[in-house]
Amino acid sequence: MKFFGAPSSRRCWTKALIFKEQTMNKPLKGVRVVEMGTVVLAPYAAQILAELGADVIKVEPPTGDITRNQGYSRNPGMAALFLSCNRGKRSVVIDAKAPGGLQALERLLSTADVFLHNLRASTASRLGIGFERLAPLNPRLVYCATYGYGASGPHRDRPAYDDIIQAASGAAGLTQSITGTPGYMPTIVADKTTALFVVIGIQGALMRRKATGVGERIEVPMFESMVHYLSVEHQAGLCFEPPMGPPGYRRMMSTFRRPHQTSDGFIAVMPHGERDWIVFFEACGLPEIMQDARFRDAASRARHINELYERLSELMKTRTTAEWVVFLERHAIPHSVVNDFQSLRHDDHLREVGFWQEFEHPSEGKLVAPAFPVHYQDHPDRGGLKPAPRLGEHTAQMLGELGYSTGEVDHLIRSGATLESTFPIHAK
Repeated sequence: MKFFGAPSSRRCWTKALIFKEQTMNKPLKGVRVVEMGTVVLAPYAAQILAELGADVIKVEPPTGDITRNQGYSRNPGMAALFLSCNRGKRSVVIDAKAPGGLQALERLLSTADVFLHNLRASTASRLGIGFERLAPLNPRLVYCATYGYGASGPHRDRPAYDDIIQAASGAAGLTQSITGTPGYMPTIVADKTTALFVVIGIQGALMRRKATGVGERIEVPMFESMVHYLSVEHQAGLCFEPPMGPPGYRRMMSTFRRPHQTSDGFIAVMPHGERDWIVFFEACGLPEIMQDARFRDAASRARHINELYERLSELMKTRTTAEWVVFLERHAIPHSVVNDFQSLRHDDHLREVGFWQEFEHPSEGKLVAPAFPVHYQDHPDRGGLKPAPRLGEHTAQMLGELGYSTGEVDHLIRSGATLESTFPIHAK
């Protein structure tokens, strides 16, 4: 990777026009989002906003987002995790602590509709980018901060990562209720769940700004978001005061709620309503099971779901996976084979709906990414996002749009406040 400030590399107006064309019919067309995010939470939320049509400008330090170097990569600074969370963005390098850096960032934020970061409130204030400082500069700015714990609580300055929040929110404890040992979900569920709340919160604020003309501050904490998310079903008896029973949704907590072993593999099957259970056991030649008082109605099944799932689990061992697929399809019982990410790449349904999209990255070669899962009637093409940017790829372009001259950009580069990258390499 090489960085330099040659004026010939500075103007990429054609790219900017292409970017605007790709977002023509999307709902957030015309909305500019400035993201100062690292790892997954804020970057993933900002990528969704880009999918919705926003012009997302990712502001990075000279070292770049740390995910640029985490996991598989063909070239330095372009690892798979970064490529998966930063599509559709422009990368601008600004060091707010270097001479001229904060002024450049303020000038950029004066043009923004949304500012999104995942810095703790105290850190943002120390850097000079707290809400109180920025609101007078841009009264229409929707300022969204997302971090571990709400800023008004005693844990506000605690560092928080996905594993920490899974433990704090009760997610790891749910696993303990089933297995006896607390465990993490094998996905960064706290980051990604909170990211969805971020997108919801920003869109709500933009709707209100349309009516009032004034921006506002939004806070989206991971801890509270995950507790909210898990409480939907697991608050259970604690919904009532005094409590009517313990927390935990019984069906979710069954030790037999899992893909069931067949005679040669595994399959997921889920008779759910009255019709499914009756048809399933009758077709298996065991209608008497549904005559058992424990299983005759929904309330009884809920109380004895572990015993019912155990009967189901034992029965599934009697046929092969392929035999069960034919049987379950014939009787319209909800089921699925157990996929992994290798098999998903060749899934018939995903292929038919055009879910996996291949595209060429200018430095990384051919890449594959999932299509945005939300469909809009007047914008059927779910593709079109530009690939994740190289570090500083759009620095000079963006500074030029903000009115900086070539000489001023050169000065910022020499001072360490910014850099730009030509990234003159090709994928291996």
